Amino acid sequence: MPIAQDHKAKVIAEFGTKPEDTGSPEVQIAVLTADIQAITEHLQTHPKDYSGRRGLLAKVSRRRQLLDYLKSRSLNKYVEIIAKLGIRK
Repeated sequence: MPIAQDHKAKVIAEFGTKPEDTGSPEVQIAVLTADIQAITEHLQTHPKDYSGRRGLLAKVSRRRQLLDYLKSRSLNKYVEIIAKLGIRK
């Protein structure tokens, strides 16, 4: 259920500060958001996939941690990425 490599590369290019940037919080949050959207679509058609639901909750928790970190470091980047990804707080 992970996102396709070409889609992931597009997300990294859009949110990265440099071409090979995969470790910045902005990129990690964007990739996790794409994963969360893919798993959510999967769970709508397979509602009894409990291990998939557990993985979804883990990814949501990880994204929340990264968002909290980004908020403590740079409020402007936090607000920008929330708006760009359409994440509700």
